[in-house]
Amino acid sequence: MLKRTIILVIGFVLFWNSGFIGAEYGLPYAGPFTLLFWRYLALAVFMLLYLAARGRLHWVGWPAASVNMLVGVLAHGGWLTCVLLSLDYDVPAGIVALVVALQPLATGAFSGMAVGEKTPLHRWLGLVIGFGGVALAVLYRIDFSYPGSVFGYLIPLGSVVAITIASLLQRRMETVGGKHKLPVDLNLFYQALATAIALFLPALFVESLTAQWTAPFVYTMIWLIFAVSLGAYALMWLLLERLDATKVASLFYLGPPVTMLMAWVAFGDKLILTDVLGLMVVLTGVVLTQRGSPGASFKGKSQ
Repeated sequence: MLKRTIILVIGFVLFWNSGFIGAEYGLPYAGPFTLLFWRYLALAVFMLLYLAARGRLHWVGWPAASVNMLVGVLAHGGWLTCVLLSLDYDVPAGIVALVVALQPLATGAFSGMAVGEKTPLHRWLGLVIGFGGVALAVLYRIDFSYPGSVFGYLIPLGSVVAITIASLLQRRMETVGGKHKLPVDLNLFYQALATAIALFLPALFVESLTAQWTAPFVYTMIWLIFAVSLGAYALMWLLLERLDATKVASLFYLGPPVTMLMAWVAFGDKLILTDVLGLMVVLTGVVLTQRGSPGASFKGKSQ
């Protein structure tokens, strides 16, 4: 039992964080909007066929569909578009992951507002400390003489905003709007479909839906769809059956160091002292935020 749980944990952490690396592998062959459009269109088609084969495909009504699709557009489209845009501006994958690590801190700080509860002071303090750690790592790397560098390093903050809003909507739906909560597979279909629809116009008008359908790009897309969007998502739910939500949520905090290691192996990205110091400061904020916390809301998030 313990051995299998450890295997699930390792698999989830590796699959989930490989999404950053896979995205960077795919960007030379397609723009950020186009890559995500084809990825989520393929995912939506796969889920449609799966649900139809299981006899589970049905229209859930506009009230339930709209809120789940909005969560999907924010959690998948908004979050990942900003991640890919920053990678496209040559921001190291590990730094992008470090900035995105602010999301659970922000969700913890603002979650009280979503359900009408008071947020403990230690969560606000943890968010401030975490932001300071990200600022330490990012400000040292920015080339302030080049506007593109400044913009590139600020883009991942859009990911934080998008996924935080999505997580708060998800938590509110689970606590006060439970009738709109859908089964995992049906929810993933609606979210993937909404993301593909939202990305179609920018992919068409900004990038002309242009992609180089070479073998490396196809392999990358297969990995992102099946290993990350489906594999990591499935492993997360298997872990939720074995561990409490707090322990599973804590696995997301392994993202920055694991991604930094992967980026070093895959692309030769080098760590500098401020990266390590920033990571340590962020982890300090995480520990403070998690003190007495019931766990971050993460069920609506997927790579």
